[in-house]
Amino acid sequence: MTPLDHVVRFTLDRMAEHKRVLSRRRKVLRVAACAFAALVVLGAGAAGYAYFKLNGNIKSVDIDARLGTARPPSATDGSFNVLVLGSDSRAGGNGDLAGGDTGDTARSDTAMVVHVSQDHSRAEVVSIPRDTLVARPDCTDRNGKAAPGVRRAMYNSAYETGGAACAVKTTEQLTGLRMDHYVEIDFAGFARVVDAMGGATVTTTVPIHDQDSGLDLAAGEHHLDGRQALAFVRTRHGVGDGSDLGRIELQKQMVRSLLQQAGGLGLFSNPVKLWSIGDTLTRSITTDSALASVNSLVGLAQELKGIGPDQLSMVTLPVAAAPGDPNRVVAQQPQADQLWAALKADQALPQAVVAAQPGNPAQATPTAPAKAPVTGPAGTAKPSARATAPR
Repeated sequence: MTPLDHVVRFTLDRMAEHKRVLSRRRKVLRVAACAFAALVVLGAGAAGYAYFKLNGNIKSVDIDARLGTARPPSATDGSFNVLVLGSDSRAGGNGDLAGGDTGDTARSDTAMVVHVSQDHSRAEVVSIPRDTLVARPDCTDRNGKAAPGVRRAMYNSAYETGGAACAVKTTEQLTGLRMDHYVEIDFAGFARVVDAMGGATVTTTVPIHDQDSGLDLAAGEHHLDGRQALAFVRTRHGVGDGSDLGRIELQKQMVRSLLQQAGGLGLFSNPVKLWSIGDTLTRSITTDSALASVNSLVGLAQELKGIGPDQLSMVTLPVAAAPGDPNRVVAQQPQADQLWAALKADQALPQAVVAAQPGNPAQATPTAPAKAPVTGPAGTAKPSARATAPR
């Protein structure tokens, strides 16, 4: 074989080897491409399943359809209001957690008007005591029958009478503000959400022992699970003067604790935790129809992501003892109207209202009398606002 033949043979062998290498690479690339495509399809399928699963969890009420157009107008500056209710229903798993008996009805045991500012950088929260006497407008009851309005009714009876729509209508009449959104959670739902978030930390300077709620805490810092957190926000008789106003202060402390907890979860870096909380939350709430989708809830969360405990101002509606009924309260004027006017104008809470807020009984000075009265804006004693039925 001549030198030229060797060169030719070498060249042909190299070309053959090159083709084999290319062939192997193509096979590897094809396998990789197929695997990637499979992952994309599976990922899309999982994402699609998650989306439809979470969407299917959410219960909703079409508030706009039920109330029509005879409502306060929505703000045009970007601010908005959300009515958040805690239902005391004993249905389903709520009975084991709540105790007591409300029959087959439910009331709005907790009510908060959340005002989000124009630039979504802060929020003001106004708690409405459940025993506040208000004028309840005409509503439609749960059976679709007309429920004529009354001049004096407990605020929480509106939900009992006509559900979410009647509660929203009553709140709008009381405040003069449009409730752009509605969110409701019951006992069992609240406990599930707290557990999904990993619990909540609270601090009390006095021991709390409440047989009605089942809460038994020594003074100090405590990390509560869902059942304990529910007992904490329902506690009334075991701390302070036993009033509903004191219980509202405990609820405010819990809201701040949960906001702090949510800020440290790092949900977007922990998809397993994100899924767990998303699934639990969507199974636990009822919303207005405009919020009843994952996209809408995520959009709302994005709008509120800059609001933490330091950007949250929380007050209780100023109230005074109802004439002739020490177990009920009425909105105190002119402070109540000044409060709603500030929210309507997207302004800070009136300082006179903030300065006269009740104290948190869990943060009382340990040496202070256990039943010390709480003074109102005019220096008068605030009512105990004790409900006649155990809750």
